Amino acid sequence: MKSILFLMLIPFAMFADKPGDERGVNIKDAHSYSNPAEIVVQHLDLNLKADFSTKKLVGFVDLQVKNLTDADTLRLDTYNLKIESVKVNDAPVKFILKPADEILGSELDIPVTASTKVVTINYETSPDARALQWLSPEQTAGKIYPFLFTQSEAILARSWIPLQDTPGIKFTWTATIHCPKELMALMSCPQNPKQIGNGNYSFKMPLPVPSYLMALSIGDLAYKAYDNRCGIYAEPVMLGKAFHEFSDLPAMIASAEQLYGKYPWIQYDVLVLPPSFPFGGMENPCVTFATPTIITGDRSLVSLIAHELAHSWSGNLVTNATWNDFWLNEGFTVYFESRIMEKIYGKDYADMLNLLSQNELKHTVAVMGDNNPDTKLFLDLKGRDPDDGMGDIAYEKGRFFLMALEEAAGRDVWDAFLKKYFEEHRFQTMTTEKFVKYLDANLLQENPLIKQKVNVDEWVYGTGLPKSLPVIKSRYFDTVEKAAAAFIKTSAIPDTTRWTTHHYLHFLRTVAPEMTYEKAVALDNHFHFTQIQNSEIAFDWFMIAIACHYKPAYQALENFLNTVGRRKYIAPLYRKAAADTTLKPWIEKVYQTARPGYHAVAVKTIDEIFEGK
Repeated sequence: MKSILFLMLIPFAMFADKPGDERGVNIKDAHSYSNPAEIVVQHLDLNLKADFSTKKLVGFVDLQVKNLTDADTLRLDTYNLKIESVKVNDAPVKFILKPADEILGSELDIPVTASTKVVTINYETSPDARALQWLSPEQTAGKIYPFLFTQSEAILARSWIPLQDTPGIKFTWTATIHCPKELMALMSCPQNPKQIGNGNYSFKMPLPVPSYLMALSIGDLAYKAYDNRCGIYAEPVMLGKAFHEFSDLPAMIASAEQLYGKYPWIQYDVLVLPPSFPFGGMENPCVTFATPTIITGDRSLVSLIAHELAHSWSGNLVTNATWNDFWLNEGFTVYFESRIMEKIYGKDYADMLNLLSQNELKHTVAVMGDNNPDTKLFLDLKGRDPDDGMGDIAYEKGRFFLMALEEAAGRDVWDAFLKKYFEEHRFQTMTTEKFVKYLDANLLQENPLIKQKVNVDEWVYGTGLPKSLPVIKSRYFDTVEKAAAAFIKTSAIPDTTRWTTHHYLHFLRTVAPEMTYEKAVALDNHFHFTQIQNSEIAFDWFMIAIACHYKPAYQALENFLNTVGRRKYIAPLYRKAAADTTLKPWIEKVYQTARPGYHAVAVKTIDEIFEGK
């Protein structure tokens, strides 16, 4: 009777019983107080009201648990939550909310027994919850209604839901969201775009996910479909532009499926958020959250959408067990993204993107130092914010490791291995150690010559860049480099006919070390970079403007920092300006004005810049 009841209540059981699926419960996560090896959350039911006047989410969550070891305590992760009451199997119990740690938040201890099935927690979030950003109408594209979005990665889900906030376990969930009637709620699950919520929206995620993929957005939104499984959500005034920009989305999905198997998440939509979103995109299942900074009108920055789509396999389907293993999410995804872009736009186009990324990786390693332990793929982030590991090393060193394996194995052999890897580990978690063993057993032992070409331990556990780093060449960039050399020597303005965003980026990055005020004037007079609306080019131009004190760009830079919250752009700009003694007083004033419009993730990073960290 007990097992029948369990199967009725826990849809996740169909995945948990899969042979070899240990659900990650025996892996200790240094960034979680939870004890899933003893008692594990397998399903949650969420019921929350969004109060825009107080900037709080208020309601309750039912956690359906399985006590694996006759544990007497369920330990959960929270961050600045107000816990009103707790019930176990519908009976009130006393709970303990322990003192807060600056990074991890507070441990919530709840007494349980072997017969505990459901734990109900009534709570509310704080107005400054780290995962949540409450936007005023003025901060949106439409300027009429407020907006709310969440960003749960890496360990911020605990600031809006009390749960086992670790990527090492997965659970299914349902949710009911109450919001103002004029707004639409979306969550990270299959959507019903025809649902008329009238202030009450229902959601169901039947597939198991980790906590960092819990996501919610509420705003004035509209939807336009490409076909029966993908489309775009955006504010009405942005929908047309977004729909045009991402029109290759169906082709991207088809290309991804041809590479590594059927899309596993039922539906794939993109939600375009206001510009304060701190990342390029977030791979929330079924509905990617995306920055509007990639909307340029020429579809030149849509590789970001390919990246988030690729996460549907690498990250969402097969998930890093801890944040020390983050490269298993991102390195695989950047590699997969590159393959999608090559399939749709051709090898020459993909080579451009790969070369730009490799140059950025080389720069990152040069700045960090070849012997810096943080240049390893497998990290030790104990006692640190896992956000510290979310940089070029995980993304780009991880990608080029896989590219080196592809070159050594041959594409057909490598693709067969990778497709098998995704299929055999569906809805499971993966550690670095486990992947290295799987790689050896399923690829290297069958192809011993690969080991002679690629030293796996050097890539995974070594610092710096290995000797087997793939050599990337781009014939498209040969003419750009000739143009850059001529400009450096004679200030000759290049012929940019048929140049894309990436040609301009390579040109600007090549000439940047030799730029002077006079050369900046010459370029700006011709290309009007200071007023350009392409965020990627604008960022590189503003970095040059700071370096050569090109004052005509300062006002545009200030406007950019006050309207864009994407950390990839704003953090380097603040860092570079703050390091210049003549600019530091000015940039500090800019930050004080812009700071209230940034998400907590960006605020933390930039606060540390001005604190000298």
